[in-house]
Amino acid sequence: MFRQLTRKKQSLPTFRIVEILKKEKRGVLSVLGDNGYPYGLPVNFWYNEENGRLYFHSGKKGHKNDAIAVNNKVSFCVMDEGYRNEGEWALNISSVIIFGKIQIVESFEEAMKICRKLSLKFTSDSEYIDSEIQKCGNATVCYELIPEHITGKLVNES
Repeated sequence: MFRQLTRKKQSLPTFRIVEILKKEKRGVLSVLGDNGYPYGLPVNFWYNEENGRLYFHSGKKGHKNDAIAVNNKVSFCVMDEGYRNEGEWALNISSVIIFGKIQIVESFEEAMKICRKLSLKFTSDSEYIDSEIQKCGNATVCYELIPEHITGKLVNES
């Protein structure tokens, strides 16, 4: 059903995919938008290593929300900062692409726990996180991406 990588030698092992998902803070979520056009947008995310799912927070209205309501199949792409080998100009970049279905986390309490974990990727200031959840929690929706296919690869820009 899903395509395999063409250049299998560039594929990342599972442990490296997990490292990227745990470390990186942002990726591009792509949905099927208006009039059949793809709609990709940068989003913050939290990867739950225990269940292998990814979580996003959002306002309750907008293009992304409307698109997900019509078709919950999405792709999500994350890439690391890359590195250069000594004496080389080319950047080596690792990327992960996830195909899956996305759904709303229905439990408000669970959604706020997830938003807290997502926020901890950016700050350890619990007072700030508590205040933001108190202020914006009721206006927030939390999405859960259930992966169906994951690939990762290392690409050299040369």
